[in-house]
Parts: sequence; structure tokens; C-alpha cells
Amino acid sequence: MGVLPFVALVLAALLVGVSKTAVSGVATLSVALFAAVLPAKESTGVLLPLLLVGDVLAVRAYRGHADRAVLLRLLPSVAAGLVLGVVFVARTSNVVMRRTIGVLLLTVAVHHGWQRARTRVRSRARVREQGPEQGKDRQDRGRPGVGEDTPKVRQHRLPTVFFGLVAGFATMVANAGGPAMSLYLLSSGLGVLGFLGTGAWFFLIVNLVKVPFSVGLGLITADGLALDGLLALAVVVGAGVGRALVHRIDQGAFERLVLVFTALASVDLLR
Repeated sequence: MGVLPFVALVLAALLVGVSKTAVSGVATLSVALFAAVLPAKESTGVLLPLLLVGDVLAVRAYRGHADRAVLLRLLPSVAAGLVLGVVFVARTSNVVMRRTIGVLLLTVAVHHGWQRARTRVRSRARVREQGPEQGKDRQDRGRPGVGEDTPKVRQHRLPTVFFGLVAGFATMVANAGGPAMSLYLLSSGLGVLGFLGTGAWFFLIVNLVKVPFSVGLGLITADGLALDGLLALAVVVGAGVGRALVHRIDQGAFERLVLVFTALASVDLLR
């Protein structure tokens, strides 16, 4: 491996750490960088152990902020998505795999962006009807991250099943379940810490479940694990950078970053 490809993998490993403790959407850039340097299927097997390192660090940092109700609602549909992903990986080519994930993630990102835009329009309409002070007070009470860190979540069953299937399928196929999970958590009304804590436990559980499947499919190899040994320190450094940044992130900016990184990575997967 040349110097530039290795530097790209180090950068990707740094972003894994940042994604686990601050802005989860940047993990999709790690997926893209690994797939650009290594063959698509091989890249998923090399990336998975690094994701697990980041998951452990994230759980240590945010374990007290997880919403168990969200996890319990998601796990059955995620398990079904994982099984579908295993079958898909075993039978499809790298190109089809990448493009399928790109279409799924881009669709989810556009849908959530549309929902956010519609919510802003409705909020402005309420402000005009009720007056600026009363309207602002109601907006603040309903905004994720204001008041309780993990407000009570209300989710209909159909969106939960959909996001669970997409997240399970995407994470098994290309370690790309983060965007779907991120968008689900944003729509659940979690604050930044609740978002990170719930996501940390979710991906630690899911990525551990993926390990035997990945070994059985030949995605995790001795050579890949040796490369992981060289890159693991970069994940730890990235996690430290993420923890330093997380308390400086505004909730609105946080949501926009997740959406932007999701869309960018989705477009890249379509090529």
C-alpha cells in the first residue's frame, strides 16, 4: 500500500472516532474512504473492528444518556435487516451493493430534510398567529436538546420498522447504518447527549452481532486485522477530539451536519 492510500485510511479512522463521540454523520465519509482505497467488500471487514473500538469508547463516554425504549423498539426490525443484508452480501456484486445503499440513504436524508423544512414552516406560522414571545416559548419546549436531555419519544410503528430494516440492512452490507439510525434518532426528539448515548449502545450491540456473520462471509481476515492494529490509535485520538467538540455543538447545527454528511456520502455511494 502506498503512502497516500494509508494516509486516507488514517484520516478515515480518525473520523470513526469523531463520529462515535460527536457528529455521527461523518462515519459515512469513513465508509467512502475505505471503499475508495480497498475493494468494497474487503473494506467493510477492515472497518468493522475499528467501529467496535469507537463503539466501546462512545459507550464509556455516554452510557448514562441512552434511551432504552428507543433501542427496544428498533432491535426486532434491525435483526431482520441484518439477515437480509447477509443474504444480499453473499449474492451480489460490489457495484450493486454500493449503489443500493446510496439510494436508500439518499432517500432517507431527503425525506428527513423535507420533514424539518415542513416543521419550520409550521413553527413560523404559529409564531405569526400567537405572537413572537408565546411562539418562541412553545418552540423552545418542543426543540430537541432544550429542557430534558432525553425527552419522551413518540414514534409510530411503521417508521420504526422502516428505519430499523434500513439500518440493519445498510450496516451489514456496507457499515452504512449510521445515517439511517441518525435520522431516526433525530426524528425521535433526542437531544445531543441522548442521541449519542442511544446510538453508542445501538451500534455496539449491532456491530458485535455482525462479527460472526462477517467472519463467515470472509470479510474479516488476518491481514485486515493487522491493518486494524495500525489504525486503532487513530480511532482513539478521533474519539478524544469528538468529546472536546461535542459540548460546543449547537443542536440545530448538529442536525444540519448529520443531514449534509448523510447526503454527501449517499451521492458518493451512487458512483
